Amino acid sequence: MKKFIYLFMAIASLGVVSCEDEDNDLLTGNQNEGGLLSVNSILVPYVVGNGADFEYAASISAFQGDIQVNSVDIYKTFTNVAGESSNTALLKTVTFPNTAQVENLDFTVSYNELISGLTLNGAPLPASDSALSIGDSWTLTYVSNTSAGTQAQNLKTTKVSVGTRFAGQYSVIQCEYWRINVPRPDVTGPFLGTVVTIESVNSTTYRKLEWAGPFSGNEFYFTIDSNDDILVPTTYDGAAQILNALPAINCTETPGDMLNACAFPGIQNKAVRDDVLGKDRLYMSYGYIAATGPREFYEVLEKVVD
Repeated sequence: MKKFIYLFMAIASLGVVSCEDEDNDLLTGNQNEGGLLSVNSILVPYVVGNGADFEYAASISAFQGDIQVNSVDIYKTFTNVAGESSNTALLKTVTFPNTAQVENLDFTVSYNELISGLTLNGAPLPASDSALSIGDSWTLTYVSNTSAGTQAQNLKTTKVSVGTRFAGQYSVIQCEYWRINVPRPDVTGPFLGTVVTIESVNSTTYRKLEWAGPFSGNEFYFTIDSNDDILVPTTYDGAAQILNALPAINCTETPGDMLNACAFPGIQNKAVRDDVLGKDRLYMSYGYIAATGPREFYEVLEKVVD
């Protein structure tokens, strides 16, 4: 019996070591020792036209224990929409105060800071962001400098993505779902408050990278026109748009399949700008059609503002 207990404890201890949070760097192999860094800002939308000195905010956190993160070197690499990458250069070094066990540290980046010291195909990056293309981006990588005199590069990075007004991260603040005309709050309710990412494709087209609820992992394209009207089209780039492996439906092209979501009270298929706090909202009705009938969604997303 004692041998069995000792064997179980040995196996359990191995499991604890192997379950280190992959969001943190592989610095100590033991989170209790401290010195671990987390990246809070995975995507930072860069909006062309804000000016070379406009500052975009990002955030990192450190778990401080016997080993502390004293400072973090932040490096930058530019990649254009064609997939060509620049050299990598130091963006800045930020310092933690080392006054609490868990410390959050905010920092900002501007266009002038992002382009300094970078070259692409032998030439410096353009002095004005007007020469950028939607889909261009910078990748920020993080190297921790610790009180133990060690360095480690974090597993997570930050993408500073060139886009338009409505690109960014959004919180799901409302999500209604009907399966063959029957409302299913049990499906959508638990996913309120989850965060989804929206990227720019061009000046009017966006890509939603995560789909709320049990349909996570899907992505789809939608448009926002000059009147801020939203449409999740049934076709994209000459092919049928697929949601959850089935054809997309919407209020404009297939209204007979969208009797519930499109009639749901409230704002319909509209982007609503918030020029005070920046918390833009997207109101979207969309769905897909299965052999047994339609699946419909009414969703409200609110832009996450740091």
